[in-house]
Amino acid sequence: MKRTNFLVLIMLLISVSTFAQQQSMFTKYMFNTLAFNPAYAGSREALSGNLLYRNQWMGLEGAPVTQTLGIHSPIKPRVALGLIIVNDKIGPTSSTSVNAIYAYRMEFGKGKLAIGFQAGALNWRADWDKLRYRDPQTIDDAFSGGNESKWFPNFGAGIYYNSEHFYTGFATPGLLENSLNTGSSYDLSAKLYRHYYYSIGGAIPISGDMIVFKPSALLKGVNVFSSGKETANKVSAPIEFDIDFGFLFYDTFWLGTSFRSSVEKFTNKSSSYDSADIWTSFQLRNGLRIGAAYDYSLTKIQTVSKGSVELMVGYDFNYHDAALAHVRYF
Repeated sequence: MKRTNFLVLIMLLISVSTFAQQQSMFTKYMFNTLAFNPAYAGSREALSGNLLYRNQWMGLEGAPVTQTLGIHSPIKPRVALGLIIVNDKIGPTSSTSVNAIYAYRMEFGKGKLAIGFQAGALNWRADWDKLRYRDPQTIDDAFSGGNESKWFPNFGAGIYYNSEHFYTGFATPGLLENSLNTGSSYDLSAKLYRHYYYSIGGAIPISGDMIVFKPSALLKGVNVFSSGKETANKVSAPIEFDIDFGFLFYDTFWLGTSFRSSVEKFTNKSSSYDSADIWTSFQLRNGLRIGAAYDYSLTKIQTVSKGSVELMVGYDFNYHDAALAHVRYF
């Protein structure tokens, strides 16, 4: 286990000292949009809840484990409210964020355009006693704090457009870049960086409503719009993208596959693809939806990991109301 613990420690140090992607990733992002875009609130036209669990890199001790709970609903023709809770754990560190969401929605062409805002706080915690590589508290002053817990306020914003057969959106869920410095004597620059998300997708009927093709994509970046001295000195995580192809059969059964990689892979041969994924979901007539996903890693981490899994359950209340007479694709 010493080799595994050492690997986790190295990954942790890299994520703390560089501009690595710090926010959780999701294979079933198209069913969990509220986690990264507050403007999505109310788009299902009913009180809707969604719970997602992700176990990343199974078999690797200290690998990320994430849970999200989102609930949202329109409360007026142009106003929607929501709440999103994200709990994330990796190695000896964990965080829990809670954000209240407000979205203003208006008719735009054949769909609706929404502007969303969220505000809340993140509790970041570290238990350095869990590190078992020698004695980190005495070797490195950065770990001398033992157990740490810090609260950070934050807010985010997004824009989202959707019609019956198309959607697109752009958001940054955390605009403030809070410092994670431990107060040690070393010159540390750990902090939470600003992330950006762009999403797009469609629903194309192939055989009436019996088969619907749903392509989608998600583009993720960290500190993309840096300037000045920070740009010259930064070590940034590559811009990452997900491309997904899903099919809905008889308004009930979803089956899809996706591919995740960095843009850098196509210009840098030393880089590698991230993962190839498969997912499925059932959308029942009573408003209940359940789903699962499996990621097969295409990086060297596959030698110590059995892949990643996601489990999802959601529910749309008042599913048989007129606004929900047909299946919602997004």
